[in-house]
Amino acid sequence: MRVNKYEIRTQRKKEAIMRAALELFREKGYTNVSINELAATSGVSTVSIYNYFGSKEGLAKECARILTLETTQTVKRLLNEGIGFKEKLLQAVELCSEMPNELLERYFSKEAIDDKVFVELLHASANEIRLDILEAFIESGKREGAINASISTETVLEFLGAVGSILSRWGTASKHQAKAGELYKLMLYGLIGR
Repeated sequence: MRVNKYEIRTQRKKEAIMRAALELFREKGYTNVSINELAATSGVSTVSIYNYFGSKEGLAKECARILTLETTQTVKRLLNEGIGFKEKLLQAVELCSEMPNELLERYFSKEAIDDKVFVELLHASANEIRLDILEAFIESGKREGAINASISTETVLEFLGAVGSILSRWGTASKHQAKAGELYKLMLYGLIGR
């Protein structure tokens, strides 16, 4: 198999850009980092950044995707666990809802966390990933008979989005953890329960 030198150079440039972006976004947040600074730190041209990622926002979304990869893989492995579907779904929703805040606390400086634009981008990107994961769970639940197949996947996703919206308003304060547990139970079992 012949190795394409252009593809190797392209991949190396992308990796250098990603390393620089992760480093700079961690330190300074999103707003305080310019494309020129990203280019200088990564050793590539600004044109390359735009060619590979479309924009600084596209680059931030790719950073979020990379940072959420571990959580994404953990959640996808849940689909194959030998536990009941409801428990799988509960664990997946909990992991996905904690993902953005955990990433911020683990990987980013105070300056980055204080950057509202960056935090919104990270949450939006994590939400796109979360929706893909939850869709796989919903389809699995329908196949297993745990989710009513007559309810569209889109409606279930909207419902889960509403639950996520409530949780995000509560924030990460420990006083809301018990309420979050109650909300998850309400989501899974409804008002009447089984």
